[in-house]
Amino acid sequence: MLGGLVLVLAMAALAVPTAVHVTPAVLAAIDPPPPAPLPVPPALQVPPTEVALPHVVVPLPTAAPTPGPAALAGQLDAALEVAGPGSFAGTVVDAADGTVLYDRDAARAQAPASTLKLFTAVAALTYNRPDTVLTTSVLTSTATPGALYLRGGGDVLLGSGRSEPDAVVGRAGLGTLAAETAAALPAGSGPYTVLLDDSLFTGALLNPTWAEGDIEAGEIAPVHSLAINSGWIEEGRTGGPRSQDAALAAARSFADALTAAAAERGITVGGEVQRRPAPEDADVLAAVASAPLEDQVRRMLEVSDNYLAEALARAAALGSGRPASFGGATDALGAAATHLGVAAEGLMIGDAAGLSVRNAVSPAQLASLVRATTVSTDPGLSVVARSLPVAGLTGTLSQRFTAGQPAAAGAGTVRAKTGTLNAVTGLTGHVVTVDGRLLVFSFLAAGLDGNTAEARAAADRAAAVLAGCGCR
Repeated sequence: MLGGLVLVLAMAALAVPTAVHVTPAVLAAIDPPPPAPLPVPPALQVPPTEVALPHVVVPLPTAAPTPGPAALAGQLDAALEVAGPGSFAGTVVDAADGTVLYDRDAARAQAPASTLKLFTAVAALTYNRPDTVLTTSVLTSTATPGALYLRGGGDVLLGSGRSEPDAVVGRAGLGTLAAETAAALPAGSGPYTVLLDDSLFTGALLNPTWAEGDIEAGEIAPVHSLAINSGWIEEGRTGGPRSQDAALAAARSFADALTAAAAERGITVGGEVQRRPAPEDADVLAAVASAPLEDQVRRMLEVSDNYLAEALARAAALGSGRPASFGGATDALGAAATHLGVAAEGLMIGDAAGLSVRNAVSPAQLASLVRATTVSTDPGLSVVARSLPVAGLTGTLSQRFTAGQPAAAGAGTVRAKTGTLNAVTGLTGHVVTVDGRLLVFSFLAAGLDGNTAEARAAADRAAAVLAGCGCR
């Protein structure tokens, strides 16, 4: 009995700590306590998931100090030095009052390359509202039964499929237009033939001052009043070969989509697509609308799309009451610039894309144009100012001013239009200094030979100098 008592007491002694440790775990499994809240880091310690781009160019304090011209000149002259042939001309202007802070042969007129697209953007949004859309439509006429006229309205960013409401390229889809056309035709009717009406743009299709090599490389192609993705043969790309008849290619794509959509309703469509203007009494059967012009201008500036630039220039010509031709377009570009106070002396505009050998623009003229967009209250011009590529982030500047490059200080601050040809490179835009002063700049190099990349890097360095400049 004594041994049994000792055994019981020993087991009881062991049971007490066991119960102390096990019982809470058992109870927790049966009725778990609420989880402890995770610590919430302060908002300032949360890393951003993306770079927030400003939607407007906001006014800056006028009391922000202005760089001193002498100090600025020393740094810019050093940044713009390039070994080998060629030289830079350039200027820096205070956006607020127009004071010239730097002048390096700024009146020298020369080939501007794609910086000329700034003139195109200004003209497009001077003679049209930013929310203007371009319509591609299908028309019918009682005078020509069985004919369906596909009329181009200047939209060269069509998609071949369904319309994409949030896209710029493909906002208007030929697949959607075909489906709406088929739905508007009587079931079981036909046969119908698709006729192409691309008569909106007039005159020559190719600019005689374009180099044959640029056409062969797909930099540009015959300009029509409708095209899929700016005429690039491979839809969705921004490079490579372009169609030599983008309007006919678009019309054939529409005809194929219409044939498929119409067959579902017992409607027959056949025959080869032919060109023929619609009669004046033709009625609209179906239509699709492009992205607003402000979105098209932004894309044109960001990716430097030559074909789109030529189409937007013709939209400017029509908006100004001029013919939608090369001559009407270049006249509209010059008129819009001079209306903003850009000096006309020495200015020569041979096209809207910057490929023409007739183009001659000075850094002073480019800077004057950009400054006008930064100070204007006109909604169209302010679109241009805020649509320039952002250094290190967007468009043709996405791979420039990046970390590790000498010009990295300008990333996210410099906004500019690029331009490069074999012997030419340029950078024109605006930048806010570390002191909060908005400056407009234009740097153009000419006479280059084998050192274009080095000159482009020099222009980036000069813009970065402005971004980090107190320069007093």
